[in-house]
Amino acid sequence: MDPEVTILVAEDDEGHAILIERNLRRAGILNELVRFKDGEAVVGFLCREGSGPFRKPETPYLLLLDIRMPKMDGVDVLKRIKNDEKLKVMPVIMLTTTDDPREIETCHLQGCNNYIVKPVEYDRFVETIHNLGAFLDIVRVPDIEGKVLCVKGDVHSNGL
Repeated sequence: MDPEVTILVAEDDEGHAILIERNLRRAGILNELVRFKDGEAVVGFLCREGSGPFRKPETPYLLLLDIRMPKMDGVDVLKRIKNDEKLKVMPVIMLTTTDDPREIETCHLQGCNNYIVKPVEYDRFVETIHNLGAFLDIVRVPDIEGKVLCVKGDVHSNGL
């Protein structure tokens, strides 16, 4: 049996992280979620640098990445991932309050798979994350070994 996709959430704002997790669950996303509070921590995990924990080679990952984070911002994290031969196939979705068109263009040029602006208004934020969950429920994720897997949701958990 193929391993399940693990969703990495790089988000320094505790409130946003809770809302992201809660609303992905409400959207039916049942995958393991691993949170990182700064860019350096997620890079250390993915690139197996520092004191650990580290990614498992047999596990496929999808990254939800904020731009404004301490120690290393999301654009630098994105560059590190997309310049790594093994990691570059990992889907990266920018999930940030930054709506500057130059930032959006920079992230797309660096290889992000999608760019989602987190609305400031609570109800719109919840709706945005719920819609992200619906999207993730149908997405296929390549792992670094070249297999393609589904994100585990209510409808598609059996790989349909």
